[in-house]
Amino acid sequence: MAATASWQPQEQGFKEICGLLEQQMSPTSDKSQIWQQLQHYSQFPDFNNYLAFILARAEGKPLEVRQAAGLLLKNNLRTAFKSMAPPYQQYIKSELLPCLGAADRHIRSTAGTIISVVVQIGGVFGWPELLHTLVKCLESNELNHMEGGMDALSKICEDIPQVLDADMPGLTERPINVFLPRLLQLFQSPHASLRKLSLGSVNQYIMLMPEALYMSMDKYLQGLFILANDPAAEVRKLVCAAFVQLIEVRPDFLEVGIYPVPLLRNVIEYMLQVNKDPDDEVALEACEFWSAYCETQLPPENLREFLPRLIPVLLSNMVYADDDESLVDAEEDGSLPDRDQDLRPRFHSSRLHGSENAEDDDDDIVNIWSLRKCSAAALDILSNVFGDEILPTLMPIVQAKLSTTDEPTWKEREAAVLALGAIAEGCINGLYPHLSEIVAFLIPLLDDKFPLIRSISCWTVSRFSKYIVQGVSHQEGREQFDKVLMGLLRRILDDNKRVQEAACSAFATLEEEAAEELAPRLEIILQHLMCAFGKYQRRNLRIVYDAIGTLADAVGRELNQPTYLDILMPPLIAKWQQLPNSDKDLFPLLECFTSIAQVHVALCFGNFMLCFSGIGYWIFAVCSTCIPEVHKHHPVPTIGKVGLYCMGLLFIFAMVNPVSAGVQYDKEFVVCSLDLLSGLVEGLGSGIESLVSQSSLKDLLLQCCMDDAPDVRQSAFALLGDLARVCPVHLHPRLSEFLEVASKQLNTPKLKETISVANNACWAIGEFAVKVRQEISPIVMTVISCLVPILQHAEELNKSLIENSAITLGRLAWVCPELVSPHMEHFMQSWCIALSMIRDDIEKEDAFRGLCAVVRANPSGALSSLAFLCKAIASWHVSCKFFYVKRKIAEY
Repeated sequence: MAATASWQPQEQGFKEICGLLEQQMSPTSDKSQIWQQLQHYSQFPDFNNYLAFILARAEGKPLEVRQAAGLLLKNNLRTAFKSMAPPYQQYIKSELLPCLGAADRHIRSTAGTIISVVVQIGGVFGWPELLHTLVKCLESNELNHMEGGMDALSKICEDIPQVLDADMPGLTERPINVFLPRLLQLFQSPHASLRKLSLGSVNQYIMLMPEALYMSMDKYLQGLFILANDPAAEVRKLVCAAFVQLIEVRPDFLEVGIYPVPLLRNVIEYMLQVNKDPDDEVALEACEFWSAYCETQLPPENLREFLPRLIPVLLSNMVYADDDESLVDAEEDGSLPDRDQDLRPRFHSSRLHGSENAEDDDDDIVNIWSLRKCSAAALDILSNVFGDEILPTLMPIVQAKLSTTDEPTWKEREAAVLALGAIAEGCINGLYPHLSEIVAFLIPLLDDKFPLIRSISCWTVSRFSKYIVQGVSHQEGREQFDKVLMGLLRRILDDNKRVQEAACSAFATLEEEAAEELAPRLEIILQHLMCAFGKYQRRNLRIVYDAIGTLADAVGRELNQPTYLDILMPPLIAKWQQLPNSDKDLFPLLECFTSIAQVHVALCFGNFMLCFSGIGYWIFAVCSTCIPEVHKHHPVPTIGKVGLYCMGLLFIFAMVNPVSAGVQYDKEFVVCSLDLLSGLVEGLGSGIESLVSQSSLKDLLLQCCMDDAPDVRQSAFALLGDLARVCPVHLHPRLSEFLEVASKQLNTPKLKETISVANNACWAIGEFAVKVRQEISPIVMTVISCLVPILQHAEELNKSLIENSAITLGRLAWVCPELVSPHMEHFMQSWCIALSMIRDDIEKEDAFRGLCAVVRANPSGALSSLAFLCKAIASWHVSCKFFYVKRKIAEY
């Protein structure tokens, strides 16, 4: 495969590569061996030339071989194109362009995909022939050339639209200015494929809104209305997508209109009609319009008159279609093991200090977005905008559907229950007088014959959790609460997987609202959860972990009683010992342990002292089956074993250098272990000292703080701050190293990319400051120089980072006022603004102690910021703290 000035394939190489590609298509072939041989050929510099030749010119070979060559070429070019010799680059480009007019559409499409990849890598400036060829294809009267050119152009518009909206040397105008008029003209093509591709291409520019599209908006909108009733469903879907994007990005175009008659009314009328389109994908795209409109916060008056017609359409679309895959999935027997493809990927999220925004996925009953789910979401957001206004239209339909009792109408009843859940928040004022009746009606549906009615009833009941819990103050409400609780617990033990999932999620929602109200019922709750624990397959087992963790968070120390722990802990420990260290099912289990540990204060380590004797002990510590034997003569409480286990994971995955060991560690195991240890610290407080003092945790933690993975560093600094708060003495031997590493996280050009790492590192420095006092002085000015720019650019950064920066600055000022006060005039205003936004707590108190200290040390430095200082003081809502600060300031 030697290179030549004018490249030509050698017959032997051509046959061998084609032969390999043909073998690869055989179901009985050894794929790994073929892949190794192809990798061998890829070492030759002109291997990709062969692939381009096979795609473009091997007309005697099967179509599948030519396509396979093209796809392999595409993948190779992603990594190899820039390093290829220019003559080879040019050869591949020259072979791709004629493929746009190939007789077979699969060859045209494959060539278009490769062209888009080449443009992503090298742009269009170095390939002037491409633009000329694409224009020529669009102006051709030959359908193959038009479709091939349009296919390639649409992929460029989808993957890298900005490349066509840029000035290019040698061209008098931007490429988009050349293509857009031709694309708009193709809206009227007699060929559906061209209408679809041209409309899809223009739609890609709504977000970017180049000047060419802005100036042609009238023609674009006229074209949309021309295509609105296109016979091709794919085109109608794109029309709907265009209107949805316009209402999200530039609603003014629809409000102001183009004539000057406003178009919005016509658009709403059209979307309402197409929401009933016989093609579900078109109807789904149209349904997105209602949520988009409401979220854009346009005047609700524009929609109000359409509600009596829109709501029945949404309710109709919320009924399961006969061919809905969920109908088949809903019949799945809970005793059947889950297949690997049934398990959704699960990722552990790193701990972020000061974050209060947890993900809310309790509504995720159906994992696949559908017309049914989109319609329910639209009804939900409409109820939040219009409130009780929609009830006169909605409720008669819901009541009529719920009144049916025959089996063929069960889907109508199910949709009505879904509708009640969808409006539970927005229409609560109108529903409130009837809530007791509504809940009483839903409770028997938890035991309905049809699994999907049982599952949706669980969800809808959970949507009223807040109001169900509020009623426990009187006898009738307490009885209804118990009926709901027992109904959900029964469904947790349902034989149907779908119902199990819905019931666990609904119960978790009820737990969060009920909190201590669950305490008298803990024994029966735990019995049901542990029964489910032994019954569930892998997928739903993860939800049980979450429910247990939520229960621990909800009832707190009420769980910390021997009766309850004897029910709860043995099955969890048994499962933990069964799972290998590489099993990602450990993540939800360890998170569950974290929640339990945070309230499990009584299970402290006592006088446990154990000598950690190097690698051998650690390896045994993480081998869960060996732990009971290792500790036969040194009893360790359950939580202590979990702590040792997590530190063992840290040893294996963090202390062992993955490069020298020749292995890749899984950062998620490290992150999860760090977060569980943080949970143990939070729950046990100073009781963690006996574990930390006899371990190598400080060394492991330092390495994690320097890890390349931001997620690992984020959780490491969270644990560092927790340990600094409760047992700083055990970190003292490496204090300077910890402080240096933490301060570096605040001084990085990639701060916005690693903002959560910086947030936790900043907080950890502040925790160290109040504990080690003057010992932190060597890094004070380094940290201050990093914190001041953060406070001065607060509008560009995360709220949590701003708050922690203000608090840490205050803590440094408190312990080292003589170092901070000479520079206070440079940051006083932005600091006071940030302090005024922080909620009243002990951290804010520390920060204000620092504020008082620097004002006392340098009163003149605060004079120019007196108004901001007063605003910060006035932000206190707790009077005693306010007067403390006021008195201290007055003293100065």
